[in-house]
Amino acid sequence: MEILRIMLQNWINSTDIWKILEIAAVIFSIISVILTYFNKVSLYLFGILATAIYIFIFMHPSHKLYAEGGLNFYYFIMSIWGWWQWESGANKSVLKISSSNSKDFKITLSIALISFVLILLILKNFTDSDVPYFDSSIAAFAWAATWLLTKRKLEYWIWINISNAIAIPLLFYKGLYPTVGLTIFQFIMAILGYLKWKKIINSTK
Repeated sequence: MEILRIMLQNWINSTDIWKILEIAAVIFSIISVILTYFNKVSLYLFGILATAIYIFIFMHPSHKLYAEGGLNFYYFIMSIWGWWQWESGANKSVLKISSSNSKDFKITLSIALISFVLILLILKNFTDSDVPYFDSSIAAFAWAATWLLTKRKLEYWIWINISNAIAIPLLFYKGLYPTVGLTIFQFIMAILGYLKWKKIINSTK
């Protein structure tokens, strides 16, 4: 505990601009999650701000989390697309929440495995990443989870929380303490999301 206290104190005493940006990204992310809960279109604005900042934070030479940076770039693009979809009213029909079948599981697992291998090869051969296996794993599970989310499958929450579970110790190792707190918050929200979706599925049976 003493080591943890010293690490946190050193972080607090630092005035690095990247740490200020990280706090801003965490705040924007939390606001986006809250607005998502209340189904407000402004969630996309804060999501765009958060992901834009995180792209630079993760890509910074002191962090070298290139896969997470790429993942946030994907989220950035999807936030813009989602905002446009919402404002244009293009998505009028709401896809029903359901559980994954065996075919869905095979597709999800394939996405995770293929993503992991491709990202790992890129990180090991074209970057100076010092945590290629962890970084690749986080991104691969998140990519797979994103596919499940587009299908509104209950198991999305499980796969995204596997990604979160791997990310928490890695982010702590990298000294991104506010983002560790954010990821723990997202982990808890994913559990609540799973329980909520499960209740919806059971109510329609």
